[in-house]
Amino acid sequence: MKFSNLLDTFDEGIFSKLNAKAIELQKMGKRIFNLFVGTPDLKPDDAILNEISTKTLNPELAKYSLHDIDELKEAFIKHYKKRFNVTLDKDEIATCNGTQEGMCHIGMLFGNPGDYCLLPNPGYIAFEASAKLARVNIDYYPLLEENDFMPRLDLLDEEILKRAKYIIISYPSNPTGGIITKERYAEIIKICKKYDIIIVNDNAYSDIIYDDNESFSYLSLDGAKDIGCEFYSLSKSYNTTGLRISFLVGNKEIITNFKKLRSQYDFGMYYPFQYAAIKAFEIDYKKIEAQRLEYQKRRDILCDGLAKIGYKVYKSKGTMFIFVRIPDKYENSMDFTIDLLEKANVLATPGISFGSLGNKYVRFALVKDQAELKEALESIKNANLI
Repeated sequence: MKFSNLLDTFDEGIFSKLNAKAIELQKMGKRIFNLFVGTPDLKPDDAILNEISTKTLNPELAKYSLHDIDELKEAFIKHYKKRFNVTLDKDEIATCNGTQEGMCHIGMLFGNPGDYCLLPNPGYIAFEASAKLARVNIDYYPLLEENDFMPRLDLLDEEILKRAKYIIISYPSNPTGGIITKERYAEIIKICKKYDIIIVNDNAYSDIIYDDNESFSYLSLDGAKDIGCEFYSLSKSYNTTGLRISFLVGNKEIITNFKKLRSQYDFGMYYPFQYAAIKAFEIDYKKIEAQRLEYQKRRDILCDGLAKIGYKVYKSKGTMFIFVRIPDKYENSMDFTIDLLEKANVLATPGISFGSLGNKYVRFALVKDQAELKEALESIKNANLI
């Protein structure tokens, strides 16, 4: 059998190799500290689970969900206004079955084969997938630690800006843990308006931000809705990664065409999950704040602990990840990640997975409790990899 050449552009080799090695070590009786994937270990609120249980028993709700129910749109509008002071209309909202699914199709919405997009390096792998699936060419904008992992579009060659159809921006940033200021984003909006570049903002980690830093929606900025849209997810904030409850919101024309595209491959979000989302928006925000503080304590434990051992740590300002420099003696992040797994029993993600500028870093996910993170630190210390 012969398959599409497109599949050759997707590389699962790194992840397959690391998973296979972790399984092999576990079979040998070793305890693995899995800080690899950003799946929360925290539990969804009972209100969400109870709503799913109740609504799933209604046979009428097992049918094709060909529309987003009005109650959900109304709840979302209320939530976004209260949370981000963003005013939305119902025709500026569309659900999607997970931001990853929505993001992977977004390139088809804006680009024709041969067009160009702008993506972050390092950046989340689904961003590249959006371009590959649409046969859109990629230009990268660098995220450098010396710039606090914020974009500097003003430093890009003008020819790159002139040919870009859309740009994907994501803060708080996976994998870097960096954040962006409103002032910097305002500069980006100004540049994108000048060069007619559509902005796609990924707001997946808006409720996991640290210290006194401000979390905001891209749509709260002047002119944002004129040229862009934003993905918002319940996955990390409400610990519902498996439910795939996400939204694309923003410019009405973008949302209308997104619905048209989505209608070709999807029948809508399962109704019980739509009702579960409504319940999520009713949860006291103090619970979300308590969860944020738990992640912040985990960040402090891992960042401070690694720094004490001797690692060069960028202290994450947001997300459930930290981005750490690999020791100088290592040429690439994959070699270090393999040693970390084999000698310290800690499974992390090599930075090269997120682009060439990630190759001197490794990403740890804050998905274990404080006690287990301390044990992982002790194991890293004893491995003496520096």
